[in-house]
Amino acid sequence: MQEISKQTQSVTDPLDPARARAMEATLGAEPRIESGDPLPPYFHQLYFWDPRPPQELGRDGHPKTGGFIPDMGLPRRMWAAGKLAFHSGLLAGVKAERRSSIESVTRKDGKTGPLAFVRIRHDILQRGGVALTEWQDIVYRQDPAPDAVKPVPPVAATDEERALHRSFDSTALFRYSALTFNGHRIHYDKPYAQEVEGYPGLVVHGPLLVQMLMLLAEEALGRPMREFSYRATAPLFDGEEAAFCWKAGRLWVRGPDGRQCMEAAAS
Repeated sequence: MQEISKQTQSVTDPLDPARARAMEATLGAEPRIESGDPLPPYFHQLYFWDPRPPQELGRDGHPKTGGFIPDMGLPRRMWAAGKLAFHSGLLAGVKAERRSSIESVTRKDGKTGPLAFVRIRHDILQRGGVALTEWQDIVYRQDPAPDAVKPVPPVAATDEERALHRSFDSTALFRYSALTFNGHRIHYDKPYAQEVEGYPGLVVHGPLLVQMLMLLAEEALGRPMREFSYRATAPLFDGEEAAFCWKAGRLWVRGPDGRQCMEAAAS
């Protein structure tokens, strides 16, 4: 069930444990989650879908802007950064509500042209209280010019205390897109990703990188997280092996050429 006004949105979801088990399998774990079990951190990304008919989608497969998210005339969408505050755990199979609001919309002129930044706040409620609060920063930009110079990504650190190595093929990206109902074509339509958005291959979902870092952080902390923040710094592509790294509360994703794809912090 969904209710939408210009700047707010409310969605309820039963948090079907079958979907959580499918995510466990997609990530390479044995599917075990049953109704009433705590959900791993960030598994709420599997729920609270916003399905739209084809005529309400943009060229990239996402719902068109101009409804909940305002239309700023910029066609490319990127998940740039975010923060989460964990108040209590979510339980599989127990009805929850996500209340979303637009906190800010700002425009800037970047090196590659105009940019628009949209900050969205989500409060997820279950059993009468707020279980977690999430902020998402989405960036909209123009298509790249054919002769545009590609930005140089930062170099990732190599002094990690723990590291998990993982690559994602097109099947893994398809499964994650399906489980999160993410229609963005850069994750499964290689001709679109290369010819329209200028990427060398399929782009690994930013939230999938966040998911891997969160699981690593909770394992390293040895307890549930209280806060997690992250910032995307460069894309990772299908077939590339990444190192998901931890050191004293700091996390990052290192690509095969040493570039930093994401940085994060957990406490």
